[in-house]
Amino acid sequence: MTTSREIRLKSRPVGLPTADNFELVSVDLPAPGPGEVHVRNTWMTVDPYMRGRMNDAKSYTPPFALGQAMQGGATGEVIASNDPAFKPGDLVQSFFGWREAFNAPAAAVQKLDTFGLPVQAFLGAAGMPGMTAYAGLLRVASLKEGDVVFVSAASGAVGQVVCQIAKLRGHKVIGSAGGPEKTAFLRDELKVDVAIDYKAEPIVAALERAAPEGIDVYFENVGGDHLVAALNSANLKARFALCGMISMYNEATPPPGPANIFLAVGKQIRMEGFIVSSHYDMQADFHRELADWHAAGKFTWRETVMEGIEKAPDAFLALFSGENFGKMLVKLA
Repeated sequence: MTTSREIRLKSRPVGLPTADNFELVSVDLPAPGPGEVHVRNTWMTVDPYMRGRMNDAKSYTPPFALGQAMQGGATGEVIASNDPAFKPGDLVQSFFGWREAFNAPAAAVQKLDTFGLPVQAFLGAAGMPGMTAYAGLLRVASLKEGDVVFVSAASGAVGQVVCQIAKLRGHKVIGSAGGPEKTAFLRDELKVDVAIDYKAEPIVAALERAAPEGIDVYFENVGGDHLVAALNSANLKARFALCGMISMYNEATPPPGPANIFLAVGKQIRMEGFIVSSHYDMQADFHRELADWHAAGKFTWRETVMEGIEKAPDAFLALFSGENFGKMLVKLA
């Protein structure tokens, strides 16, 4: 019998979540049953989309159940196996985050080939956020030669990958982030052409100045004023990849839509929302390219790390105050 700690959703938040919405619980895990593996998690991720799963509302993924361990991406090590496909010491990925250890059917975990990358990268730049960037930019936004690309939340887990892929393909890239440290990262490390500090000046005027020629692609992570600015600066037949709108996730009452949405008609803008799980057929190509870029020293990323399962709620809440720099992770072992 092994003891593991896990984070459960204690109550459903109204507006911005608080620590009171979570509880830390200890559970006893028996030896793995037939066809099961026992995994000790080493890293877990917290992501903005998890806020939607805290609501009891129909969506593309079921809501978290009250009184049960939450879910999310994690990497770990097989400690014991009752399935011939796995052996102790195997590195694995799973969706059994928010806990220190777990038993699960072997089919519910995947062996992890790191391609020479750090293990935790598969929760960030090489994982779901990176895959979101790759599919959203190349397939959803249909990136093509000569495009000017605007990325909101450009220093975040998804945005930092979008910026680099666009630059590696030879595009002008404009990134928006909050504060001088994050905009310096965009300029100095991601090599974007223009870094906008949306906390220092209105985003509409800043984007107009940054892209007098207009923008052809907008990678949407924020919503609100950023969407207004993108609509204003969009060129004819611009493409918007709608990945997320974090500015709205904690609103108890949805705010009004952008007042200039009518521009989408005359400019013939294509706006497409997407979920990364619909594009995993691109994953092998993404991992191959990312490994090559990283080996050549052409790709980088930032992480913010908190340690211990008890810090997982703090890490999640920090996403909504902009405290994370790049991917927010929790180190568990």
